Amino acid sequence: MLEIRERNLDHSAMIDSKKHWDNIAKPIGSLGVFEDLIIKIAGIQGSKNVDIGKKAVVIMCSDNGVVKENVTQTDSSVTAIVTENFAKGIASINQMAAAAGAKVIPVDIGINRDLTVPGIMNRKISYGTGNIAKEAAMTMEQVLKAVETGMEIVKDLKDEGYKIIGTGEMGIGNTTTSSAVASVLLNLPVREVTGKGAGLSEVGLKNKIRVIEEAIRFNRPDPGKPLEVLAKLGGYDIAGMVGLYLGGLEHSIPVVIDGVISSVAALLAARINREAVNYMIPSHMSKEPASIKIMEELGLTPVVYGNLALGEGTGAALLFPLLDMVLKVYHFNSTFENINVKAYERFDTK
Repeated sequence: MLEIRERNLDHSAMIDSKKHWDNIAKPIGSLGVFEDLIIKIAGIQGSKNVDIGKKAVVIMCSDNGVVKENVTQTDSSVTAIVTENFAKGIASINQMAAAAGAKVIPVDIGINRDLTVPGIMNRKISYGTGNIAKEAAMTMEQVLKAVETGMEIVKDLKDEGYKIIGTGEMGIGNTTTSSAVASVLLNLPVREVTGKGAGLSEVGLKNKIRVIEEAIRFNRPDPGKPLEVLAKLGGYDIAGMVGLYLGGLEHSIPVVIDGVISSVAALLAARINREAVNYMIPSHMSKEPASIKIMEELGLTPVVYGNLALGEGTGAALLFPLLDMVLKVYHFNSTFENINVKAYERFDTK
């Protein structure tokens, strides 16, 4: 069993943060959901003096056996190639994270070959997963190890002074595994939660839906047992991100959700422990059809609607500079008091 030491949000810090927002010389609530996000981070960090100066994007990288079912444009060799590019600093996430002042941390949690490029964190559990159309993706022992790996990484990063963590993933075939998990957890037909991923034809999408339906029929996961659903239909990348979210809960650090695969991991974490949602920060609404349904269930509001579909943690990185800009207002703007202007009054009851 997973052992998670729960922490409660610091509501006193959240009240202080809200009062601070209300005293800043601008209309009350005029930065909208961004004010709510800063208040939430204050509750996570236990102080109105919110600090997200040291940032990381942790990318869980692994291979998925379901690629054998022709559900992707590319073969699984791309997973290793792109993971090595993360370590070399030449992938899309590297450029975006650099602009946002965040460190990129690629993690080999289940790639189907050994990697030798420096800069990749080796936490390999096995060389890829099983083909979910014909077998379970992972054993329960493997799932627990992957989740615990994510939690350990959060602890280590917090010990190193990181204040906020973005989630990312790389694994050819993982829109198939994540759609399978989403279908079961949301109790929705596969076609309603499955998109074209990195780019499939209409014929390819129909095959992908058929394969997922076959996988669910074969594995018969119990929707009430999230770890079982993860073991039968998921992947190491998803399981590792589940661990990142649960680690956020255990170690009081905000963890940013990226796209649909990251969102599926967030949903799994919430089903394991609902309190984990209090430590999740949404970034963007993915173009994949499951995204909006997952966000609605989690009760979270993404702030970027850009039709993104890149993955790698790019949506999480995109949020970082937006939060930094809002924090400039929060920490350095003038207040009503120091400009001798009567403060706005708050008339809502929230």
